[in-house]
Amino acid sequence: MTNRRESFTFTPDQGVPPGVAPFSHATRWGDLLFVTGQMPTDPATGAMVEGDVVVQAEQVRRNLEAVLAQFGATLDDSLMVRVYLTAFDDYAAFNAAYASWFRGPLPSRTCVGVTGLAVGAVVEIDLIAGVRRPD
Repeated sequence: MTNRRESFTFTPDQGVPPGVAPFSHATRWGDLLFVTGQMPTDPATGAMVEGDVVVQAEQVRRNLEAVLAQFGATLDDSLMVRVYLTAFDDYAAFNAAYASWFRGPLPSRTCVGVTGLAVGAVVEIDLIAGVRRPD
């Protein structure tokens, strides 16, 4: 089978917030799915969810799950997760929430401290997941 890149954009009706820049929500190459960094935005309104890192991370989780669901995948299909935090003082609180997101073995992960994120968010997460291609 020859791999080719397929890009996907979803709508708020599918539980995915609208894009705020020129990008696809996900790109599939073979059995790999690259999910664009998700922000703590409400799909229905496009507005950022106010709150601390745990509140915002939970919205990011729901947004990631909505993208993954379009491919019959879950967070447990994640191979690599990248987390961006604006304050490393939030690291322990974030980790406590994050650990509850998975039922099986944890994926590989990078966590990076940044000086700022779009829409004034305190957390953004992107990931790579393994997915089965439709037959």
